[in-house]
Amino acid sequence: MAWYETLLRPVRLAAASLFLVPLSAVAQETYTFGVVPQFEARKLAEIWTPILAEISDRVGHILVKVGSPNIPEFENSFNDGAFDFAYMNPYHSIMALDSQGYMPLVNDGGRQLFGVLAVPKDSPIQSVTELDGKKIAFPAPNALGASLLMRAELDLVQKIKIEPSYVATHSSAYLNAVLGETSAAGGVMGTFNRLDPAIRDRLRILYRTQEVAPHPVVAHPRVPEEVRDAVRQAFLDLGQTEEGRALLAEIPIREIAIAETDDFEPLRELNLGAYIVDSSDE
Repeated sequence: MAWYETLLRPVRLAAASLFLVPLSAVAQETYTFGVVPQFEARKLAEIWTPILAEISDRVGHILVKVGSPNIPEFENSFNDGAFDFAYMNPYHSIMALDSQGYMPLVNDGGRQLFGVLAVPKDSPIQSVTELDGKKIAFPAPNALGASLLMRAELDLVQKIKIEPSYVATHSSAYLNAVLGETSAAGGVMGTFNRLDPAIRDRLRILYRTQEVAPHPVVAHPRVPEEVRDAVRQAFLDLGQTEEGRALLAEIPIREIAIAETDDFEPLRELNLGAYIVDSSDE
């Protein structure tokens, strides 16, 4: 071997090793994934960390969960376009479409979303009209089923006036009712069913709203189309395995399905604008 061959050998080996790195690793990008804070941060992490790890493996990019301390902060973030992807309530998806062009990818095709009013089991209140003038806990003003739809129906359908108390999360709203801080709590069936049994067993459902399309996963238009499509397909594929369905059930999503913008357009006809609170003013 000539003397210069000895010098060049390490360089050639290093160059050759580049071709041994998977193309997906070279092209790997990191994308942020916002999650509406229905639960406390630890519970959300337990739900979403394994899901996003699985989706990341399937698409060859890294999806990183970005937390929000409360729903108004979450709203400010998606209205500013802070998230590449996000899981949000249906009315949020309309707000996000209008403000940033976020597009729905998937949601739960096996159920509809509706709000519930829960009261303590030992409460003397037996009819929703008995809540007239009472204080009710809600996770946030613009939580769709738990607050927007509920407050609109209490006002327009039930013809009662209530005192809303916004307490940041669904879990906190239910706890306020259990502790007697409020006469009732607004939530949705999914979060009610996921309560700690020690709290859930001390509540009963008094009232439920009309049904609407459930929470979607959405994507910002700046995300390349091929990445959006890959993430959608990864969620759909996750729903085809027993392990994947178990992960999605924690969100909760029973039956993952393709979501379209048209699925959420009927929400515009409910005239919920009068009940929206601009989170940028908070």
